[in-house]
Amino acid sequence: MPEAYIVSATRTAGGRREGRLFGWHPVDLAASVLDEVVLRAGIAPDAVDDVIMGCVGQVNEQGQHFGRNAVLASNLPVSVPAVTIDRQCGSSQQSIHFAAQAVMSGVQDLVIAAGAESMSRVPMGQAGKWTREPKAGSPSSPGIMAKYPGVVFSQFTGAEMIADKWNMARTELDAFAVESHRRADIATKAGAFDAEILGLDVNIDGQTERHIHDEGIRAGATLESIGSVRTLLPDGKITAANASQICDGAAAVMIASEAAVREHNLTPLARIHAMTVTGGDPVVMLEEPLFATDKALKRAGMTIGDIDLYEVNEAFAPVPLAWLRHTGADPEKMNVNGGAIALGHPLGGSGAKLMTTLVYALRARGLRYGLQTMCEGGGLANVTIVEAL
Repeated sequence: MPEAYIVSATRTAGGRREGRLFGWHPVDLAASVLDEVVLRAGIAPDAVDDVIMGCVGQVNEQGQHFGRNAVLASNLPVSVPAVTIDRQCGSSQQSIHFAAQAVMSGVQDLVIAAGAESMSRVPMGQAGKWTREPKAGSPSSPGIMAKYPGVVFSQFTGAEMIADKWNMARTELDAFAVESHRRADIATKAGAFDAEILGLDVNIDGQTERHIHDEGIRAGATLESIGSVRTLLPDGKITAANASQICDGAAAVMIASEAAVREHNLTPLARIHAMTVTGGDPVVMLEEPLFATDKALKRAGMTIGDIDLYEVNEAFAPVPLAWLRHTGADPEKMNVNGGAIALGHPLGGSGAKLMTTLVYALRARGLRYGLQTMCEGGGLANVTIVEAL
């Protein structure tokens, strides 16, 4: 089977809600990583066959074909097409899958898989909110409600359901959050993210500064400080502190065919080894990475022990904790540089962001196989297995 290679990857440092990246229009934020991933690959901009842009909130500043607008704002020529896709939190991980599929099919040779989200400027819910009954402006429909009467599909409810199903205590979730911040702080201070991050100029109190560090990391987080945050539900376990942070950010990955690697004298960073996407329970919603991982490993002829590092998106602490229990994976290999609880989760940008971090982490440690998975709205999950080169 033809191969697909990652030949360059980059991400911005995350910005907190209305934080250091608030002044960046999301189109320009996305354009910045398109330019950088081309620069890092060392190819001519007009050699790019396509841009596949993940974005969840495709309205307002992220509306009217966000991916194409990012191309128009970038240094890519107008001859480079684009498409904008939404697989919820896995949007840009799906961008990678689509790009790899295009390359492996022989239809295209160089495709940028990217994603971006300014959650400050386009808040969650702008594209519509679920309601208990069909009403104008809601995605709830008579057909859906006939199958799921009175259900308000909610990731927050799903996270609580997973915590209850797996008998997780609030203290376990909070301890996981503390560890995410600890790992992210250590990684940042050690320069583990320096090579992958694209620095951006930001205006802070009238002064131009370079944004090069993820803004949401709480270096001094403790079980006491995390535990002091109130729960989202009166009798719940989920809080803003043991869930992913609202984040502004963008990431991009260049996918190349074997022919493009030879023609452009590229040096691959990694090879796409396997790709899987599955659908499951839309009510519990966030548990599907567990079962998608089973299917991905079976299709790849691998076991969890064959994987050296895992990136499991920390949308809510119960998700990676349940994934660890279900798979029997080594917690020391998961999210080794912290996860979205500390680093932020810029929705449509997170898939490419996690892949960038995974590839750099594998190469920095001289390891071989990495697995990335993401829980997604509607009960979906993507799994990507890569081999570092």
